[in-house]
Amino acid sequence: MQLLALTSTDAHRWEPKRLRLRLFLPRLHGEHRRTNIALADRLRPIGDRFGASIAQLAIAWVLAQGAEHADVVAIVGAARPDRIADNLTAAHLQLSQVDLADIEHAVPRSAAAGARYAAPLMAMLDSEQATQPPTKWL
Repeated sequence: MQLLALTSTDAHRWEPKRLRLRLFLPRLHGEHRRTNIALADRLRPIGDRFGASIAQLAIAWVLAQGAEHADVVAIVGAARPDRIADNLTAAHLQLSQVDLADIEHAVPRSAAAGARYAAPLMAMLDSEQATQPPTKWL
């Protein structure tokens, strides 16, 4: 479900000038982008069961992970005010173990094409480092 950035209804019409962060996300370029949009589209039938968008399903999936693992928290943003209400409806989706298994089957955790971030940004992530960052960064 690392495809959350691909769940916009206008995913096929991204404008790089407006969405500059996406310029640094290898998963959103070239063949990786096409592959990952196709992966995200696999979630549509599952979302349809709930009358939910792919974005809402993705948020509900993250919330379900938080219910199982106390260290997972959904941090949801919105570029437009109307998206806030859409995103909040995800909190009401109750995903069963069958639903979660269907999501995992549709988009296995390792299925996303391309690196999560560009190499310099990946090197800055705590989760990708063997040691803690130097204290001068803190």
